[in-house]
This record gives sequence, C-alpha cells and structure tokens, in this order.
Amino acid sequence: MIKIILRRTLPPILILALFSGLAALLISTKEAPEQKPDEIPIPIVDVMTVTQQTVSLNLPSYGVVNPKNHTQLVTEVQGRMLTISDKFVAGGIVKSGDILAEIEPSDYQADLIQAQATLAQAKALLDEEIARGQVAKKDWEDYDNGAAPELGLRLPQLKKEQANVKFAEAALARAQRNLARTIIRAPFDGIIKVRNVDLGQYVTLGTNLGELYDTRTAEIRLPLANNELAYLESVDNPDTEVTLSAELAGRTVYWTGKIVRSEGVIDADNRMVYLVAEIKDPYLRDNKQAGQLPLKFGSFVTAVIKGRTVDGIVKLPRHIVRNSQVAIVRDDNTLEMRSVNVVRSDIDNVYIKDSLVDGERISLTTINNMATGQLVKVIGEQTDDNSKHDSEPTPAPTTLMAAGEQ
Repeated sequence: MIKIILRRTLPPILILALFSGLAALLISTKEAPEQKPDEIPIPIVDVMTVTQQTVSLNLPSYGVVNPKNHTQLVTEVQGRMLTISDKFVAGGIVKSGDILAEIEPSDYQADLIQAQATLAQAKALLDEEIARGQVAKKDWEDYDNGAAPELGLRLPQLKKEQANVKFAEAALARAQRNLARTIIRAPFDGIIKVRNVDLGQYVTLGTNLGELYDTRTAEIRLPLANNELAYLESVDNPDTEVTLSAELAGRTVYWTGKIVRSEGVIDADNRMVYLVAEIKDPYLRDNKQAGQLPLKFGSFVTAVIKGRTVDGIVKLPRHIVRNSQVAIVRDDNTLEMRSVNVVRSDIDNVYIKDSLVDGERISLTTINNMATGQLVKVIGEQTDDNSKHDSEPTPAPTTLMAAGEQ
C-alpha cells in the first residue's frame, strides 16, 4: 500500500522540484533591461517675423444714416387743396423750388386786387395833398408876416397821406405774399418722407402737409468710448476721415465721409461720446459713377474713423497676445514669454509699441503652459536627422494662422 502511494505522489513532487530549480536558475542569471529615459515630444510652432510700421490707430464705430436737414411742410394760408404734384408722394425726389401742391388762390387773388386799388387811391390822395400844399405855400408867399405855420402849409395833412400810402403798400405786400403762399414749393433738394394731405382737403394755418428730407448732406452719429478719443489727432476739433460700409444688394458698399464735430457731452445712458460724420450727396444726385449705390437714409452702417498716426507700431493678431504677453522664439528655438506695451486693440488686432524689435519671431501657435526656456520646433526649419528628438514622429499641435493668412 505504501509503495502504491509513493509511486503516485513521488513523480509530481520531483517534477515540481525540477521546475522550481530551473526557475531559480533563470532568475539568478537574467540580465536587467537597458534603462532608457522617457522622451518628451518637442512642440511644433508656426512663427511670424516682427516688422515695425507706421499705422493710423483707427477707431471702429457704427450708426444710422440721417439727413442733416429735414423739415415739415406746413401751410401759411388756409383753403382747399386745388392740385397735388405727382412728385409729392413718399419717396418722391424733388429739387429746390419744385411745386408740390397748390391751395385754392381765388380769395387771395381778390385780396391782392383790393390791396392794389387801396394803394392807388392812397397815392392819388397823396398827390392831391402835395398839390394843395404847393398852393398854400404860394399863398403864404404873398404875405409879409413872417414864416408860415405848418398847418397853413398843410404839412400835417401831407404826412397823413404819406402814412396812408405806406399802409397800403404794406397791405399790398402782404396780399402778394399770401397769394404766393398758396403754392407749396420744395425749400431744398430732397426726398419726400411722408405726405399727410389729399386732393380737395381743406387745410388751415399750420396744417402739416408732409415731411421732406434734405438729400444734399447725410449725418451719422458715431459713438465712441471716452478713452478712445485719445487716439484722435485732436479731441476738440476731430477733423478726420471716416469710411462707412454697409451690406446693400448682396455686397459690401463703401462711402467716404468726414468727421465734422463732436457733440461734446457724455451720454448719460451709455457713457459714450458721439462724433458726427457728414457724407455729401448721399443719393448721388450730382455725381453718380457706374456701379456706385446711394447711401439711403435709415441705413445702418459700420464706420472706421481714421485715428492718430503713430510710428514704431507692431500689429499682431489678437489671439496670440494673452495677459499682455507674447511668446518670442529665440535663435536657439527656446521660448521667451515677454510682457508687451499694448497701446490699443480692436476686434482682430493688437497694437504694440516699444516692446518688440524688427526681425524677432513671434509664435502663432497656442501651446498649453508656455514658459520661458521651453524648447520648440519651428515649421519649415531644417533639423538634425541624427537628433534623438527625431527618432520617432511627434504629432503637431493645431496651428492658428495669423490674421489675414488664407
């Protein structure tokens, strides 16, 4: 029985002992694997070269186009509307002096005839009084009792008749003006905004007939932050150019105007200062070129106001300046995080002065945790093929192109 047990258990024990010995032998004779340092991938960046330039620190703004002059056409006489011109409609283009409407003139024609008759009568009485005065003067010359009195020479009567003539002349002038006012004329070149009367309607003094916009000059109020006024050549007299643009007929159209004044106060609602720009002949009535479109009243436009000209400015895309710092790529391809003097920024660009030198390279690529001394590769530069950094490909981070690159 013992032999049977030994025969069954001894071989497995021997096998386990043999393999344990072999495992111990292998473990004792194995060599430690070669230790290699972990390779840190070098970021790849795109760069732009610094170039100083002279730029105008232009100021963006916006506004709505309005006429410089607009007026309400009101009646100065009363009566029934006799005729209305075809031009006297909303959107009608008129010239200075064009007849827009006419009020029934018969009553005023009668007043004119009456005033003319009154004046003729007054002049006749004046002539008669002058003749009587001459007769009286001659009569007094036959007497040698001293100077003749004014009453004897009929001087008071003469003054009375002269006053009557002046009164009649004034009445005639008033009648002529009232008759002329029955014809409603355009006071300047313009466009009819609205008409409020119809043919046959009775109008009284001061009735609003319609509204007329002057097409000779357009005005645009352009808001600016108070601190942006420092970029103008003159704050008190901001005489500078402005470029306006708007989307019309499926394309961007540009107009050139001029800043003529500042309103000089800060708006209490939005804390902005308003500059006023003028555009001459916005409806192109005097000089229209092929393909040019009019600047219509009520249009919303964006504006670029020409600012002060400054030398030694470096213009960079806004996204590469963070916390007033930029990443400089030095000659040995290491980074330098440099603080810069930002004199102005807009929606696309940042303008820097006295911080960068011509020829320096600025990183356009955003890298997380940028730090001074960090090694980078520059896109397009030749590298050493035997360099350990080129032993395996390194994925390139996303590169952000400079503003204006396609």
